Amino acid sequence: MFENIRVCAFVGPSGTGKSYRAQLVAGENNIKYIIDDGLLIDDNEVIAGTSAKKAPTKIETVKHALFYEDAEKKEIIDAFIRLKPEAVLILGTSDGMVEKIAQNLGLPKISKTIYITDVATEEEMKKARRIRTTEGKHVIPVPTFEIKKDFSGFLLDPLQIFKSNGNGNDPYIAEKSIIRPTFSYIGNFTISDSVFRQIIHVLLRKENSICKLSKIRVDKYGEGISIYMEAIVRYGCNINECFSKFQTKIKKEIERLTSMNVQKIEIVVKSIKLDE
Repeated sequence: MFENIRVCAFVGPSGTGKSYRAQLVAGENNIKYIIDDGLLIDDNEVIAGTSAKKAPTKIETVKHALFYEDAEKKEIIDAFIRLKPEAVLILGTSDGMVEKIAQNLGLPKISKTIYITDVATEEEMKKARRIRTTEGKHVIPVPTFEIKKDFSGFLLDPLQIFKSNGNGNDPYIAEKSIIRPTFSYIGNFTISDSVFRQIIHVLLRKENSICKLSKIRVDKYGEGISIYMEAIVRYGCNINECFSKFQTKIKKEIERLTSMNVQKIEIVVKSIKLDE
């Protein structure tokens, strides 16, 4: 089905900087599409797939990256049918891994393999391994805003590098994202519900129209958190306007401090307080 697609591979051990250099390698080989850890990426945009780094264990991560499940294969294959790519760059930790990915997705045999040692020095690879081992950070070759909605509960940071498109044009800045998965090498992390409540109470101190929050409930889902609150307000305030601003502040501050996506904030007015 995809016999006309040119398939190249970018191979190197885990943590040596493949994802960091993926777009540069793709540009130098005039390749528009990249397959990396379960994602199909077009330049700076995620086209299809779900990052394998969301998986709960390292074993599940590897299985996801290899597209073992039919549903995972289908999403990428449907994207190939729709987009008709001329070439694809597959990232993997070994020759066997990239060959398996190509086979599982029904792609032709790999025509060219670029190794991390071809594009990175030993010192650069040592530094990348050190960051992976000590900080548990991984790079995904797309901007942070592209993946934040899919990485609720992960720590995210933007990373900008210069990128060449391989056609002789001037390089431009491309943003990548650094994430620390929940199965990080330095251990799992969780955020207690009390943290969200404390953030809300700090913001409440600056609100003159809301006297008190008598109840705060936080529910966690795979996509983020939902917050339910019961409030006592001062008589005379514009309730809709007041709550709209307060909801916006809560969402912005929680997402800034925790990197958790706030899916919904409900506020119920339980009573009105009359000033003496």
